[in-house]
Amino acid sequence: MISIGIAGGSGSGKTTLSRFLASGLSEYKVKMIHMDKYYKEKRPIATAPFSGKQYEDFNHPSAIHMDKVLEDFQYAALKEDVVIIEGFLLFHDARLRENMDYKIFVDCPSDERLARRLDNFVNGRYSREEVINEYLELVRHRHDEYVEPTRWYADLIMNGSKGNQKGSQIVLEWLLQKLG
Repeated sequence: MISIGIAGGSGSGKTTLSRFLASGLSEYKVKMIHMDKYYKEKRPIATAPFSGKQYEDFNHPSAIHMDKVLEDFQYAALKEDVVIIEGFLLFHDARLRENMDYKIFVDCPSDERLARRLDNFVNGRYSREEVINEYLELVRHRHDEYVEPTRWYADLIMNGSKGNQKGSQIVLEWLLQKLG
């Protein structure tokens, strides 16, 4: 069994990398775990440090059921050949980090991450202005506080910018060799 943790900022390319690897490893039993599926029903309220505006804080570690993530990860590790777990706060939790064989941090410039966030969140529920304001007032701050420092736990830091498939291909080929 091989477990791969993929972390990085919101919109950095974690899910894209996870799907690419899972697709390339399809001959093995692969379990993907997305931390976005583990948000608590009631999340903390945060006051943006610069504007003073209050937001439901999806970007704080206490917004996620970390115990449940760990439990599901450990269960999958007993049943699957490969477990891929991804989330922007993934390396923040030492218990999760210590259970991963390989840790990848997907790095991407903040303006590109914001552009992707706009694509993902501007729909009937959020306006473009709301997504931009929340990013500038809170998400960016939380990234600097909780995500960016965890890059140092990674075994590999990858370029998540659009059009960069070479790194993903190298990781896939390496994993196939390890599993082969």
